[in-house]
Amino acid sequence: MRWTLIFILYLILSGTAAFTQQLNGIWKGTLTQNAGGCFEVYHVELQVNIKNNSVYGFCYHFSDLQNYVRKNYDGIYNAATKTISIQENSITTFHVPKDCTPCIRFFTLTYTKEGNQEKLSGDWGGRVFNGSAACTPGRIELARVTRSAFDHIQEIRVDSGILRLDFYDNAEIDGDSITIKLDEKILVSNQRLGLKPISMEIRVSADQPEQELTMIAENLGTIPPNTAMLIVTAGTKKYRLFLSSDKQKSAMVRILYTPGSSL
Repeated sequence: MRWTLIFILYLILSGTAAFTQQLNGIWKGTLTQNAGGCFEVYHVELQVNIKNNSVYGFCYHFSDLQNYVRKNYDGIYNAATKTISIQENSITTFHVPKDCTPCIRFFTLTYTKEGNQEKLSGDWGGRVFNGSAACTPGRIELARVTRSAFDHIQEIRVDSGILRLDFYDNAEIDGDSITIKLDEKILVSNQRLGLKPISMEIRVSADQPEQELTMIAENLGTIPPNTAMLIVTAGTKKYRLFLSSDKQKSAMVRILYTPGSSL
């Protein structure tokens, strides 16, 4: 009898762990706000990571790939009800119209499955960023996706104020030409990638701790898409990044100045 109970408990725990893994991943959908807000309907992308009863990750709220807010979150996973309760924390990046103020949201999402379609859905509430006023609540409806809409954005943390950037053509040299922007400033315009790097230096500091580097494809070369290898030298550390861009989507690197960072 004792071994039977242990075996049943093992099956229950194994099933719970398997379902937890099933929830992990990327979910995308829409967020509605009953009144107010910058947009009538927001797109939402949620990265879900569950460990034991804790859930964490980051989420994007966006109208398009140029207007978005990225936030960290944490929360609680309830295996019995198949729900995750989330509280958004800090905003890591936001690009929204000047008259828009992001909301810091909390929401509880319930998992359902109909046929092959998996959903996370629920209600949300929140407050205005850097304020106490409540945001008008609404609904969130998400479905599982295989790729992030923001997979063209990479992120590095550096603890050196002066960074050297070297861009090389990735793999075979095929005539790729690029323009490089730092935030809204053009650093390089329509230059061809090759064996000799396109090199430059930029500065990051506590006064400007976050910057976005954008690689725009001026052409697709003879082997699309436009690809490059970027080597970032920050003091004694080097970061090797592989970038890909085309006429619809530019490659981006978010550079975060974090003194003492070991990443």
